Amino acid sequence: MDHWDKIEGSPVHLGATWIPSENAFNFAIYSKHAEHVSLLFFTEENLKEPVFVFQLEPHRNKTAEIWHCRISAVEIEHAKYYAYQIDGPPPKAPFERHAFDPEKLLFDPYSRNIFFPPDFDREIASRPGPNMGRAPLSVLQSIECVFNWENDEPIHHTSDLIIYEMHVRGFTNRDNSGVSEDAQGTFAGVIEKIPYLKELGITAVELMPVFQFDIQDGNYWGYMPLGFFAAHDGFCMSEETCERHIEFCEMVKALHSAGIEVILDVVYNHTGEGNESGPTYCFKGIDNTTYYSLTGQPESPFANYSGAGNTLHTSNRAVRKLIVDSLHFWAKEMHVDGFRFDLASILTRKTDGSIEETNPSTLGQIGSDTSLADRRFIAEPWDAGGGFQLGSRFPGHRWMQWNAAYRDTLQQFVRGDEGHVADLMTRIYGSSDLFPDDCMHALRPYQSVNYITSHDGFSLYDMVSYNEKRNWANGHHNTDGTHDYSWNCGCEGETDVSPEVMMLRKQQVKNFFCLLMISNGSPMFRMGDEFLQTQGGNNNPYNQDNETSWLDWSRLDTHRDMFRFVKRIIAFRKSHSSLCRSHFWREDIHWYGMARDVDLSTTSKALAFCLRGAEEKDNDIYVMINAAPTPGAFGIHEGTPSDWKRIVDTSLPSPQDILELEEAKPLSTAQYNVQGRSVVVLIRNPQ
Repeated sequence: MDHWDKIEGSPVHLGATWIPSENAFNFAIYSKHAEHVSLLFFTEENLKEPVFVFQLEPHRNKTAEIWHCRISAVEIEHAKYYAYQIDGPPPKAPFERHAFDPEKLLFDPYSRNIFFPPDFDREIASRPGPNMGRAPLSVLQSIECVFNWENDEPIHHTSDLIIYEMHVRGFTNRDNSGVSEDAQGTFAGVIEKIPYLKELGITAVELMPVFQFDIQDGNYWGYMPLGFFAAHDGFCMSEETCERHIEFCEMVKALHSAGIEVILDVVYNHTGEGNESGPTYCFKGIDNTTYYSLTGQPESPFANYSGAGNTLHTSNRAVRKLIVDSLHFWAKEMHVDGFRFDLASILTRKTDGSIEETNPSTLGQIGSDTSLADRRFIAEPWDAGGGFQLGSRFPGHRWMQWNAAYRDTLQQFVRGDEGHVADLMTRIYGSSDLFPDDCMHALRPYQSVNYITSHDGFSLYDMVSYNEKRNWANGHHNTDGTHDYSWNCGCEGETDVSPEVMMLRKQQVKNFFCLLMISNGSPMFRMGDEFLQTQGGNNNPYNQDNETSWLDWSRLDTHRDMFRFVKRIIAFRKSHSSLCRSHFWREDIHWYGMARDVDLSTTSKALAFCLRGAEEKDNDIYVMINAAPTPGAFGIHEGTPSDWKRIVDTSLPSPQDILELEEAKPLSTAQYNVQGRSVVVLIRNPQ
């Protein structure tokens, strides 16, 4: 007697699995509440009429909550695409808001590739009724997309970690990006720019979402995912399924060959289906009450801790499995080195929406998975529902975290706000208030991802060029976007900027980069900040797939002096391991002011410190910071003047603003006149 699985299918592996020995596919999909499930197959030539339909019988094709079947390739003829139609009970109690529509085509949540037909229509998906020929479909893959990884292995940087936040399309989509025309805005374009990343000193790229998203949603950033296993087709050159898979793998392999980690910004907190008014592509129609958190309120049934219309029900075991399976796919099959979790506090929310502070099931399942143990996890430790778990409050205790406190303190201090000297000391030290290293917590400074700007907010140049955001083009009457502690240096925007204002702006940007690179923790900055990329004052261009968001590579030529400074300050950090240690500096740092003692008064805007490097077999480093508009005479309170060489002075023009050690000369006096709004870094001569 033949095996049952060969007749009825297997529930073990979700999605579509090709079985060469049987010349057949196994299909499996989770739907706890479904009552009728059909599987439809389409050819390339006819997307409106299925070439084959299989009705799943619950007594044969359902095991627990999983529907499954085994279908021979002969039966589906030349079909290339498939989709489900699922029916079930109508809405019942408030927390059983079923959204079954038996006429809707639904793609497989485990699809490795999602196809949008020429007549795709988001609007039809947002209304009840059929959308045959106009719905996204899952792509059948009867062969494995074989890629030769050779000896490729995961990469994990430590003290030399420099994270570069990048949007794949925006990085190279302009004609002046210098990449071949076909590769502009694609994974292949990233490959062509690897020499640039190497020259800059980048050791990790953090790619903004690459999961497939709705091509008619208008969300350029990609934070409205549809499929958690499929790469976005818009980032690929080829239209062939396997080629798309291979293009992503080629990018990862090339970055690894250059010693660069690949971190994906992943969105496991919501989907692009939105709320009750949004489209039905997949999860809503498969099992709404399983996949989404509900409120029980008819007027607003979908919980919205994401700010995007819905919230994935991550405390549900089926959703947790979906997330972990997705992580496995990207880590093991696509060789991704790490993940940055968007709005990660949602992963700690229980079914009722409250936050599980100590042992949330989703984070626990991710953290205890041994096959993911060698991957980097980074949390955005808050959500749009008021959850804020920065530091030791976040229950993923080994995770790194975006440190918003670092961002806010640095923005305010460099702007010249009063009362931030103590905060600045804490942030430079590694944010020990948030990541305590007492015996109970034993947290580490490198868990703090230090950043001043990210995709959320102004670019670094706009931070010093605009007092007010310019978000009118986004369509929300300039009410959207974050609050940045920006200052325009005396002239709003890009019109009629005097040489003096431009010099001050560059000086402020150098201050930001210098402080970022001499802080304990893991530094991150956004693409283009190294050559003063501007978004015209738009601090939330999530829907601007145009020159507002695409890097303008002509600015690299215009601002070569800034690129040189950033490249050298990165190299400086990487050559001094004492700056980024696995532990806090403790007794190796001594804090000073302009005088010997730190001035912690409200009006103080000055700070200095000496970091001793003997423990790391490194030079001693002396830093003087003056955020006041006027010069300050800083005493040098360690060693003799001739012990020290000035490496950085952000008030000086290029190339004097940053020097190599052999280019610098010993100081002649025990005092240094630090100009207003500038940072000075000294190195003690090797003994």
